[in-house]
Amino acid sequence: MIEELKDVKMAEALFFGWQDSVVWAAMQGVMGRIYVDSLEKPASGAVMLGDFCFLSGRPMEEMVKYIPKWCQAKTRILVPQNAEWAKVIEESYGSLAEKKVRYAIKKEPGVFDLKKLQAAAGSLSPEYEMKLIDQEIFDRCRNTDWSKDLVINYENYALYEKFGLGVVILKDGEIVAGIFSFFGSYGGIGKEVVNPEGFLGKRGAYHCGGGGFFCMGKKKNSTTPCMGA
Repeated sequence: MIEELKDVKMAEALFFGWQDSVVWAAMQGVMGRIYVDSLEKPASGAVMLGDFCFLSGRPMEEMVKYIPKWCQAKTRILVPQNAEWAKVIEESYGSLAEKKVRYAIKKEPGVFDLKKLQAAAGSLSPEYEMKLIDQEIFDRCRNTDWSKDLVINYENYALYEKFGLGVVILKDGEIVAGIFSFFGSYGGIGKEVVNPEGFLGKRGAYHCGGGGFFCMGKKKNSTTPCMGA
């Protein structure tokens, strides 16, 4: 029986060694939920946040297929710990599971190129305005279909203010694109780029078919995650 684990310390052995910020956020008790096969002696576990699901421990079909009631994602991004988990995913979902490569962003101190970011920001056309996501923008995003993904994983602005970070691009006062922290944790965030059709859709990422993995590539006007691990 799959149950949600509240005592994150019970999952430390299951997720030891994972170099993924989503897993770190869940293990810190900040964001995400942990599900296990046993609350007393968990041998199989999953960290879930949004449409992401990280599978660890003893591979089992029930865990691969488990979807909590709160999960409304049309597709699921299943990240296996190893080849054994990958095999169970493929056997469980068959043709619905499309295996793709998921790229990670470097996390080591000093590897971020600030000058390159500043140059990109400075190249924005004059008709666009760049603005940090404050509470007013946060509330606007929550009430707009395409942009709600910018803040959907945060229960309220207080949580976002503490762990989140994001920027939107405005044109004539309207939000036309945004980059934000899909999640936050102590010491890190995971970024996602979102824009509606017709705006700034140059390069992004796209979800694979139901029950598959994460994939990266080119898709014009993408509104799905472009996120680092």
